[in-house]
Amino acid sequence: MDYLHFFAPVRISRGQGYPVEEVDSVAEAMVFLRKWPTGRRGPVYQCALNCCAAALAGQMSAEEARKAFTGFARITRLLDDDTALPVPGEPMAGVYALRR
Repeated sequence: MDYLHFFAPVRISRGQGYPVEEVDSVAEAMVFLRKWPTGRRGPVYQCALNCCAAALAGQMSAEEARKAFTGFARITRLLDDDTALPVPGEPMAGVYALRR
């Protein structure tokens, strides 16, 4: 099952006061998705779930499933994207990403 691990973990942030969670495999992404509230399950959720299921079945790579799960996390505003923040000491002129 080692091939189901992500190359880099997807960092989930539920907001201030909560620790950042790292989802680093297809199996962990599936657990996270299955706990998602049924009333908030839309097409992006379904896509992420289908991709993770396909990866578990060997029909898709773990990295393709990771991309779908990352998209879900981004859309639901749970993605902890540290790359959107400026590096200390760097000029702000080169920063184009918006932080939520």
